[in-house]
Amino acid sequence: MNFRRLGAIFRKEALHILRDVRSLIAALLVPVSMLLLFGYALTLDVDRIPTAVHDLDETPESRALIERFRGSRYFTIARQDGGYSAMEVEIDHGRLLLGIIIPRGYARTLARSEEAQVQLLLDGSDSNTASIAAGYAEAVVIAHAADLRDQALRARGMGELKMPLDPRIRVLYNNELKSKNFIIPGLIAVILMIISALLTSLTVAREWESGTMEQLLSTPVRPAELLLGKLLAYFVLGMTDMAVALVLGVGVFGVPLNGSLWLLTAFCALFLFGALCWGIFLSTVTRSQLLAFQASMVSSFLPAFLLSGFMYAIENMPFIVQQVTRIVPARYFVTALQGIFLKGVGLDVLWGEAVFLLLYAGLVFTLAVRKMRQKMA
Repeated sequence: MNFRRLGAIFRKEALHILRDVRSLIAALLVPVSMLLLFGYALTLDVDRIPTAVHDLDETPESRALIERFRGSRYFTIARQDGGYSAMEVEIDHGRLLLGIIIPRGYARTLARSEEAQVQLLLDGSDSNTASIAAGYAEAVVIAHAADLRDQALRARGMGELKMPLDPRIRVLYNNELKSKNFIIPGLIAVILMIISALLTSLTVAREWESGTMEQLLSTPVRPAELLLGKLLAYFVLGMTDMAVALVLGVGVFGVPLNGSLWLLTAFCALFLFGALCWGIFLSTVTRSQLLAFQASMVSSFLPAFLLSGFMYAIENMPFIVQQVTRIVPARYFVTALQGIFLKGVGLDVLWGEAVFLLLYAGLVFTLAVRKMRQKMA
């Protein structure tokens, strides 16, 4: 390994990055735009559910139930007493998610200590949001029913009925259950994969298409030196993007960083090195920028987005897909990021993820050097 030749390749690639202003701006703006978009626009929290009420009973008892919904932060009463058909029209247009229909005789049924019914009408076009909204609505109704039961017992001089179980819930690591605390750490993995795989997948293919690879072949530079020189330039760019994402995530969105910053940096560097090697390997194999770009999208960005646990829980995937995720490096990186950010754990917990990423980086680097040697032979 000749460090002078390595430095020359690094300088050449760094100058190319700096001169390609559009690619440089895109590489620096991708983490900013994605963090702003996902941090502000994308949220898995379900609150302020637009709700309509159709009260056919119009009694103090029915209004008490309505006030119970109005007092919850999860519901916003957007329409009241508009009628059943008007409620359906609002749901069809997407302006309502939940409709509450209180039937006639609701108060009389309660007065007879019988079971009163309340209809909840939900827009099921988004099944996940609808199921969460249904759970919130059922919780409000159950809590209101428990209060009514206690009032009836006190009126009869029997006192309150104590529940046989009293669950005390304590949420660890993300006690406010904010989705951004879960999304933004995983988004760092997607950002690094985009920057590394997509940009480096074009670098060697660009040399072949522009005809400069023949000039490099005439020099005494070795395959490992060529690969590391190119990789180092994009490594600096990727770590810069990681720093930008970290500053925005912690400083702007308030995501807690409970673990070690040095351990986080080490995991990012390890994952970035493997992703860069994979991109250069694809660029060497395809020798076409278009094919390299398409291959990197299919083999790196999409698995990182869909199969890493960043957006969709791996436990809810089919068994076969769960096994496929075991070979996706982003899965282990996302686990490490969430563990360091939210749980504050160290290598005593994340050693398995570190070993996998280390083996992956070593394997891909070996493949890239071998393929580069074949192309330069």
